[in-house]
Amino acid sequence: MIRAGVARSVAFALFATLLAAVPAARAGNEKLTLPPEILQAMETMHGGDPDTAIQMAHDFEQVHPEDALGYLLENEARWWKIYCGACEVKYGMVNPAKGKRREDESYFALADKAIHLAEAQIAKSETAELHLYVGMGFALKTQLYGLRGENRNAAHAGVAARTAFIRALQLDPQMADAQVGLGLYNYYVDTLSSFVKVLRFFMGIPGGNKAEGLRQLETGMKDGVLMAVEARFYLAKNLRTYDQQYQRAATIAEPLVSRYPRNPIFLLLLGNLNAELNRSSKASEYFRTAASLPMPDSVCTGRVREIAKTFLASLP
Repeated sequence: MIRAGVARSVAFALFATLLAAVPAARAGNEKLTLPPEILQAMETMHGGDPDTAIQMAHDFEQVHPEDALGYLLENEARWWKIYCGACEVKYGMVNPAKGKRREDESYFALADKAIHLAEAQIAKSETAELHLYVGMGFALKTQLYGLRGENRNAAHAGVAARTAFIRALQLDPQMADAQVGLGLYNYYVDTLSSFVKVLRFFMGIPGGNKAEGLRQLETGMKDGVLMAVEARFYLAKNLRTYDQQYQRAATIAEPLVSRYPRNPIFLLLLGNLNAELNRSSKASEYFRTAASLPMPDSVCTGRVREIAKTFLASLP
C-alpha cells in the first residue's frame, strides 16, 4: 500500500499540520488560546462546511490584516474542499487523487502571505507560536504540491515546515500542536520502502521514527489545541493505509463522527474502516448518511455520493 516517492509521502505526512488557526503570538509555555470567532470558524470547518469557514476567515482578515491567523484558516478550509473534491476509491480505500486545479495559484499565494507575515513578526520578536505559523504555511504548500505531483517542490516545502515545527518545540517543549506535524513526518518517512529511503537520503530529506511519530500523534490528539482533530483523523487514516490496523483506526475515528456527524470526509473514513472489518450494516449506515448530506459544494457532493455508491455496491 506504500506510495512511491519520498516527496509525496512527506506531502501527505504533513497534511494534518494545515490547521485552521493559531492565537496571537506571545512568550512563555502557557496553553494556547483562540479568539471566539476562530474557535467558531474551526468548528464550522470541521463540521463539514468549509465554505462558511472561508467567509468567517475573510471577516477575521478584514479586522486583522497583518495577522497570519486568518489566512491560515482560510487555506485550511480551502484544503478540505480540495480534498473532498479529489477523493476517489483506490485499492479499496478513500484517498485524494493527484491533479491540478485553477485555484491552485491563489492557494499558494495565500500560504506565502501567511509565511511572510509570520516571518516579519519573528524578526521583531521570536516566539514558538510564530514558528508554528511558518510551519503551517509551508505545510499548506507541501500538501498541495504533493497532490499536484510536484515532488521536488513538495520535498523542499516539507523540510522547511519540519524545521519550523522543531524550532517551535525548542521554544515551547509543551506545544502539542507542533508535535502533530513532526509526528506525521516521523511516521511516514519511517514507513517508506528501502528504495525510497535511499532516494530520501540523496534528496537530503531527514529521516523519521515511526514509534516516535505515533507517540507524537497521540499526544497531539489528546493535548492539542489547534490540531487535535487533524491528529485524530490522520492517525486513524494512516493506521488503516499503512498498518492495516482497522479496529484501532475505527476506535480512534469514531469520536470524529460523534462530534461532527455532518462531515462527509469523516463519515467516509469510518464507513471504509467498518467495511474492512466486515461490518456491512455499520458501513452501510455511514455511507448512506454521507450520501444524503446537503452540501453547498457541488463538486464535493458529487464525489461523496459516487464514493458512497461504489462502497454500497461492494458490501455483502
